Amino acid sequence: MFEFHQDKRTYFDYQYRTAKEYILPYVRQHHALTAGAKVLEIGCGEAGVLKAFLEENCHCVGIELHESRIETAKSFMPEPVASGQLQLIARNIYDIDPEKELDFRFDLIILKDVIEHIPDQDRFMHFLQAFLAPGGVVFFAFPPWYMPFGGHQQICRNKWLSKLPYYHLLPTPLYHQVLRWGGESAQTIQELQEIKDTGISIERFEQILHKRNYAVLQRKIFLINPIYQFKFGWAPRTQNAILSNLPYVRDFLSTAVYFLVTKKQL
Repeated sequence: MFEFHQDKRTYFDYQYRTAKEYILPYVRQHHALTAGAKVLEIGCGEAGVLKAFLEENCHCVGIELHESRIETAKSFMPEPVASGQLQLIARNIYDIDPEKELDFRFDLIILKDVIEHIPDQDRFMHFLQAFLAPGGVVFFAFPPWYMPFGGHQQICRNKWLSKLPYYHLLPTPLYHQVLRWGGESAQTIQELQEIKDTGISIERFEQILHKRNYAVLQRKIFLINPIYQFKFGWAPRTQNAILSNLPYVRDFLSTAVYFLVTKKQL
C-alpha cells in the first residue's frame, strides 16, 4: 500500500489537482459549465474532485457510502458546507429517490474511479438517468479491468504484490492463493475479489452505454493516467491512436479512460 492511500489530506489534494487540471477542462470541451450549475459526484470519498467545481461557483452534492469519509470531507471544506454550496450525503445511491428527495436534477454527474466498483453496472446506468437534467452530461473515469493494475492490487500491504502487474487476471482460486501467500488479510482479499467481480472493460462499458441509450460525446484513453502525475511524478500521456482503436488489446495497455456521455434524445 502506498503512503498516499493512508494520508487523506494528500489524496484529497491529488484528486483536487486532477479535477482542476484535467477533468474540468475535459468536461468543458463539450459542455458549458456555468456558475450555479448543479454537480453530483457519486462515490465522492473526501470530495477532492468537487473542490475544483466549487471554485467554479457550482452547487455541488457528494454521495458516499462511508460516513467516515463524508465526515473527513466536511472537515476539509467547512465553509462551502456551512454556506450550502456543498451538500455531502452518506448513503447508498440506490436509496435515494430523486423524484421525492431532490428539488433539481444535475447538469453534470461525476463518477471517477467508481463504476468499476458497482455491481450490475447495466442496472445502475439505467437508474442514473433519473438524476440527470435535460441536456446534462455524465463524466466517467476508470481503469480498464485488463490493464496492469486493474485489480487495484496497489492497496495490498505486501510491497511486492502492490507493484506486481496483471496477476489479478489469474483464476480466482489461484488469485486468492497468491494473496494469502503475500500475507494479505481476509478483508483485503474480499475487497479485491469484489473488484474482480465488478471490474469493467472499455468494450463492456460501451456496450452498456449503447444498450441504455447514452451518446458518447468524447472518449480519451490514457497510456499514463493523469493522476499518476501527482502520485508518482509521471507525465500524463494519451494512448497511441492505433492502439486506442484496437478493441480488447487497448485494455491491457491503457491505465485509464475518460468518457463524457449524455442521454440520447429519442
